[in-house]
Amino acid sequence: MERILITGGAGFIGSAVIRHIIKDTEYSVVNVDKLTYAGNLESLASVCDNPRYAFEKVDICDAEELKRVFAEYRPDIVMHLAAESHVDRSIDGPGEFIQTNIVGTYTLLEQARTYWASLQGDKKANFRFHHISTDEVYGDLPHPDEIEGKLPLFTESTAYAPSSPYSASKAGSDHLVRAWRKTYGLPTLVTNCSNNYGPYHFPEKLIPLIILNALEGKSLPVYGKGNQIRDWLYVEDHARALVLVATQGKIGETYNVGGHNEKQNIEVVKTICEILDDLRPRPHGEQTLTKPTRHSALDAETPKGYSQLITYVKDRPGHDMRYAIDARKIQRELGWAPQETFESGIRKTVQWYLNNQAWCQHIQDGSYQRERLGNKP
Repeated sequence: MERILITGGAGFIGSAVIRHIIKDTEYSVVNVDKLTYAGNLESLASVCDNPRYAFEKVDICDAEELKRVFAEYRPDIVMHLAAESHVDRSIDGPGEFIQTNIVGTYTLLEQARTYWASLQGDKKANFRFHHISTDEVYGDLPHPDEIEGKLPLFTESTAYAPSSPYSASKAGSDHLVRAWRKTYGLPTLVTNCSNNYGPYHFPEKLIPLIILNALEGKSLPVYGKGNQIRDWLYVEDHARALVLVATQGKIGETYNVGGHNEKQNIEVVKTICEILDDLRPRPHGEQTLTKPTRHSALDAETPKGYSQLITYVKDRPGHDMRYAIDARKIQRELGWAPQETFESGIRKTVQWYLNNQAWCQHIQDGSYQRERLGNKP
């Protein structure tokens, strides 16, 4: 039985990958996670008792602990997902992003290289190091408000042009992974994904933030005009893609993973409001924030339901206007395509949050109180 070592397995995407592996494959998993604010072992409750799953609370910057983990578990594949990932937090405090995303990746690469060099025969020949990255390393794409005609997409050969401390630190880690393959021969692969969404998403990101704020009757903060465009990828589709690349992708290759769902942020927010209006209408008496005169012309224009809570806030510095992934390579070479449309995935996501208020409450009882988006200059 092959074993996969996953860093950051208690995070949003990492936990989805582990649930998929335990449920749908025969691989065993060792989850290496420091359990920072966004790491949550409750997201792995469904698999934690499975004999094919093991957990190690380890910081990827701790070389000695990583060395111990490699020696004890002798993995066949490494999937590196551990990262600081929130742009707003990287603006407020970039140092942690440099430490985790660059120094941590370097430390993991060195321990993986030492371990790989010690292997023999098929164990060494079949070893793989899969680094999971983001489309944000590519920077910005033209917005449809700016140009006419066919809009470009990010491809695997798009030049890097990161805009935030977060994306710059991820770009640095990508370069390290490729350098360790070219210089030392470490068998690596890289994937760059678009914006993920789905169950167990930490509520500082747009979609869970909007859902939870709406349910509590709080404002729904939208940066700028809300016309920033993202390509949305359902996290379980992404998990399938990652395991496919880790096990069947070609060494040295990069694969872009996207959802084929370009949406403006304001579209996403309004869609969530409409779904909540359908699944859990606001209580009587909370249907208006403003009270226009009865039968006035404003009656027809006043938004109904949760959309009344939308508030536009000052845009964040260096905010990229559009991301969009060309995912034809992974579809052509590995046969992957997303199973969820945005419409099906976002409804599943909203329903999950409605059905899992205990998980949400436990998150809110911790250190995070949804304090960043729209609440700081």
